[in-house]
Amino acid sequence: MMDEILLLIRIALFAIFALAGIGKLMDIEGSEKAVKGFGVPDALAKPVGIGLPIFEIFLAFGFLFIATSWFAAVLAVLLIAVFLGGMIYQIAQGNAPDCHCFGQIHSEPVGKSSLIRNGIFGVLALSLAVQGSDGQGASLVSNNSGMASTLIMILVLGLLAVAVYFLKRIFDQQGEIMRRIELLEVISRDGGQVERVEGVPPTEGLAIGSPVPNFALMSIEGETVSRDDVFGNGRPSLVFFVSPECGPCKALFPEIKKWQAELGEKLDLIFFSSGTIEDNKAKYGDAENIRILIQEKREVAESVKAQWTPAALFVDRNGNIASYVSTGDKAIKDLIEELRSRDLADDYVYVANMNGLSQPLKIGERVPEFSFEAVNGETLNADSITGRKTLAVLWGMTCPHCVDMHEALLEWDRSRNGNDPNLLVLVSGDEEEAARGLGFLSPTVAGKGSELAKSIGLQGTPSAILIDEHGKITSSNATGAEKIWALIGKRL
Repeated sequence: MMDEILLLIRIALFAIFALAGIGKLMDIEGSEKAVKGFGVPDALAKPVGIGLPIFEIFLAFGFLFIATSWFAAVLAVLLIAVFLGGMIYQIAQGNAPDCHCFGQIHSEPVGKSSLIRNGIFGVLALSLAVQGSDGQGASLVSNNSGMASTLIMILVLGLLAVAVYFLKRIFDQQGEIMRRIELLEVISRDGGQVERVEGVPPTEGLAIGSPVPNFALMSIEGETVSRDDVFGNGRPSLVFFVSPECGPCKALFPEIKKWQAELGEKLDLIFFSSGTIEDNKAKYGDAENIRILIQEKREVAESVKAQWTPAALFVDRNGNIASYVSTGDKAIKDLIEELRSRDLADDYVYVANMNGLSQPLKIGERVPEFSFEAVNGETLNADSITGRKTLAVLWGMTCPHCVDMHEALLEWDRSRNGNDPNLLVLVSGDEEEAARGLGFLSPTVAGKGSELAKSIGLQGTPSAILIDEHGKITSSNATGAEKIWALIGKRL
């Protein structure tokens, strides 16, 4: 009986490592990005990103044969120990890099669930390693009592179960959603009802509170218009990303015209489309009071992470992004329902919906009272960050992404003009001398800075929020250099 249990463990580990390796090979770019997040130098990121999944597949096949199973188990224990060590270190530093554990099949930020999962895998591998090379269980090709056919059937059924599970997870991710959208486009051409789910999680879009990126586009009337032309009139806007070739866009268009009639007094409706002016006139030309702008290569959509059509985005009266991207009919309708009940003229209006769930944000809250000393000896309190906008940045001394961003942020700090916000750097940890060595001219705080960062909603490093001249929070948490720069209207 014990031999059969050990064989089942080997089969399970084969499936786990095979799926992990194949998933990573399906997304080499993501694998490279993930290893960078764990601190691997840029020069080694690509070789490690390619080599790791190949090694995992090598280990997977090692578990199938008694002669190699023990060696595979020992190597697996060591590899998982490295994974766990890296995860624990990153969590201790306040970081949450993408584990990319199963590559394109499944990925998530490092956290409790990834630690538990890898711990279980480690226990399975360790249970084989402690048995020694002569205690690896029954052979997969044993002919005793029909063992071969039975175990092969168990293997096939087990792998099918795992494949079905992960295929379900893929349906929740972007690639599968895209294929479903394409299918629905075909259905819509035949008059079928279009129901689609939300496609972009909050972590994919720009932070709420970020200004809409600058652009210069041709209108359907043939005029060149800029960001200020569209969003500089002091009115909130509901932006739709559409395309002349998009079947679901056509199916949703009659409802959009109804929304314009219903909400037109409260906000502007704007289409960002693609294709030719003629094609857009043919498809959307009968829209009244809806501004239609033509992108050359979906540049505006890509800049705000609106990956598919139709998608919608709420922009407040100051021209700042005030919702996450809502992709598909159902998500757009949910966004409309939220807007119906809001005072859209409010200074801090936003919609943080995701699959019907509200994301708790601190937008509109005043920064709590605080008092501490910066590394340059300056005493700071809540009044220190009033009178002018402030970009509060959470920084990790050992965070590789912070290291990558340091030079650019330092240059911006030293060259800021009267229109730029102030900068406040909150260093995670008590390394005051090291924090002083960062060289920022702006106030830099170690130790108690972490407490303030947590109280205002900062998570992960590097991350930032924007505080207005009244000391009130005006954005959601922006994580990573691209989103931090977008928060102050700059692009990488």
